[in-house]
Amino acid sequence: MNRSDSGVPATRPTLAQVAARAGVSLKTASRALGGESYVSEKTLASVLAAAAELDYQRNAAASLLASGRLADSIGLITGDFTNPFYSALAHAIEDEIRTRGMHLSVANSRESAEQEQLVAHDLADRQTKAVITVSAMTDHSDYAQLQARGIPVVFVDRPAENLAADSVVFDNREGGRSAAQHLIDAGHTRIAFIGDYAWLPTYRQRLAGMGDILDASGERWRDLLRTDAHDVASSRECARDLLALDDPPTAIVAGNNRILLGVMEETASMTPHERPAVIGFDEPEWARVLGVSVVTGDVEALGRHAARLAVARLSDRTRAFESVVLPMRLIERRSTV
Repeated sequence: MNRSDSGVPATRPTLAQVAARAGVSLKTASRALGGESYVSEKTLASVLAAAAELDYQRNAAASLLASGRLADSIGLITGDFTNPFYSALAHAIEDEIRTRGMHLSVANSRESAEQEQLVAHDLADRQTKAVITVSAMTDHSDYAQLQARGIPVVFVDRPAENLAADSVVFDNREGGRSAAQHLIDAGHTRIAFIGDYAWLPTYRQRLAGMGDILDASGERWRDLLRTDAHDVASSRECARDLLALDDPPTAIVAGNNRILLGVMEETASMTPHERPAVIGFDEPEWARVLGVSVVTGDVEALGRHAARLAVARLSDRTRAFESVVLPMRLIERRSTV
């Protein structure tokens, strides 16, 4: 550390002092220390020498802000890093925006509305150009503050509530109908559903779709409904409870891929004759290996649509808001045969 003659620590050297000693502009010094390729070798050597002589320590965050490169980022807020659905979503968004010279910053709300609010405002303060969110909030009016700052907000997988904004979701209600109809057609009369948090719109829509079919069929199935199974352990517990009934279900619909894993773990030791038919939502890679029937949508298309909506809003902030609904489809495998 630099010290004055009296031994008292001196003020930390600034980028402006480095630029002055190297005989270049402040912008050129910032580019040189930022590693930008179009700075000449001679200039780079002068700036590096000046920085070394002054014991200058570059503030990376400040340099990014000064260069404007943080403005080339789009932020994604997901619900749970342990869910492979979100990694596939992030991958698709990143692939789409990379072609436009942008990079992706990913944050985790842990399905907490309060955490999501903090993360969203932090991303905005870091000059993120747009925010894409798989929201844990039930009221999105707070996001109007970001929109007022010129930051587009796109809702993915879960639609916006109490806010005019772009969104792209799956047709979860139709997905629920597909699962229920497939099991009815296969002759099942005791059909259980294990769902995620009851407040989630994806859960509500999938449940509503199943109700459209099962209620019309006259089947009694609401006593086989289990909710708040957000992880593998809780879904195993729900499956264990259902299978211990005097009249257990002959089929189980798992509300997402983590719930599906719990159901498969819990039924793994059962004989084929005892094991209930299983349909899951989402398409984890292992479902293909184990032959598990699923209702799924194109996650890559979901992510790319969300990214395109964000980029389009950056180009034209007056355009009409879009609500994109992508289809889901049933993939039949041996778990329901």
